[in-house]
Amino acid sequence: MHPAVGTCRNLAISLHHIPVNPFLLHRRLIHHGPDTIDELLDRHVVKNEKTRDDEEADLLTRQRLTSTRREALSLYRDILRATRFFVWADSRGVLWRDVLRENARKEFEAARFERDPEIVTRLLIGGRDAVQSALDKLAEKQREQIDKQKGDRNRR
Repeated sequence: MHPAVGTCRNLAISLHHIPVNPFLLHRRLIHHGPDTIDELLDRHVVKNEKTRDDEEADLLTRQRLTSTRREALSLYRDILRATRFFVWADSRGVLWRDVLRENARKEFEAARFERDPEIVTRLLIGGRDAVQSALDKLAEKQREQIDKQKGDRNRR
């Protein structure tokens, strides 16, 4: 202990008329804690050694989350692109494009915090199938209308 600290402590003790215990004079006080940050951390932080397997599992989990996030964003963009072709209004006068976009947004928000990879994959596959089937049906209906218009022209 530094001599100046000892004299200050002796002075403070004598001023307050507290009986002096010689053991306390030489003991390291709390405010004279560890010498370095490393000592402090070594004393108070529980060390959790990561193994190579844990690091690989963390990396694989991050990659999987990143890829499913990318897939989800890609699906959402594809839905927005596909809805451009739905330009007619429904019975309420609202464009189908807007209805489909609103429903897609609701579906994505509902599944936003889903963490189970199996469920996320199932949702992504179902979404892709739904977009593809909607586009296929739209294309077939347009072909039917084109054939109908060609048939009407030939009859005239």
